Amino acid sequence: MVNQFAIFNSALSGLGVAFGNATLMHTQRNIISYLSILFLVILGVAATAAPLMAPYHPTVQNLEQRFKSPDGQHLLGTDNFGRDILSRIIYGSRSALLVGIVAVTIAVIIGSIVGLAAGLTEGWVDNLLMLLMDSLLSFPTILLAITVVSFLGYGLLQVMLAIGIIFSPVFARLVRAETLAIKTEAYVEASRSLGSPIVKTVYKHIIPNLLGKVIVQCSITFALTIVIEASLSYLGLGSQPPDPSWGLMLKDARNYLVLAPWMAIYPGLALALTVLCFNILGDTLAEKLNPKL
Repeated sequence: MVNQFAIFNSALSGLGVAFGNATLMHTQRNIISYLSILFLVILGVAATAAPLMAPYHPTVQNLEQRFKSPDGQHLLGTDNFGRDILSRIIYGSRSALLVGIVAVTIAVIIGSIVGLAAGLTEGWVDNLLMLLMDSLLSFPTILLAITVVSFLGYGLLQVMLAIGIIFSPVFARLVRAETLAIKTEAYVEASRSLGSPIVKTVYKHIIPNLLGKVIVQCSITFALTIVIEASLSYLGLGSQPPDPSWGLMLKDARNYLVLAPWMAIYPGLALALTVLCFNILGDTLAEKLNPKL
């Protein structure tokens, strides 16, 4: 009896420790999620109010202030043309977020239309549409982006269109898979048997049920679009000088890594933190929008 009581107490203690560890981990995840959201909010406010928040104009050159290290006058230092790094990072967030918003919107629209059409029709239409989407997915992302931008021309607008086209297959496959699963549900079949138009069934039953996963994918894709935009700008295919862009700033810094390392450190940190926060946001949304969790 004593041994059984001791075993019972030991089991309760183990459960208490496990529950405490799980609670601590959950709290830590919440803190990280809140910090990521706070960073993205600050970034969005800075991009929106860039003329008010930037201490200097991002394209004004001051050759007397070249390669000035961070100090009270220039908090993040200056570049090879004497331009303020902090101001260029703030203005550069505009192009990064703008490309993300427009490109993801294009990808969602194209992918959702293709995915719904493939999932609802099936047959040869489904096979043809998915063959087209799989063909786009078979190319390396950055090489396909370079090809599309080279065909459309250089510039921020062309980058938005290129990235939107590139990521549309991801949303098409996601929407198609969810549509195939949802349309077999009893409530959808009941709606169809009662004579509801296909448009009403899609609007009322299918879209609301796949919206959560699409939102999560949007957050993850947003982070990828920022990386691709910076990569294209670094290669000279995206934003063109003297417009501020994180990719252009890294390109300018490559020849001065020893002389002025802050030219690469701070834009790189801005890019890395933004991508990290969007990925954390995607994981958080996936957890919050999943009813099983």
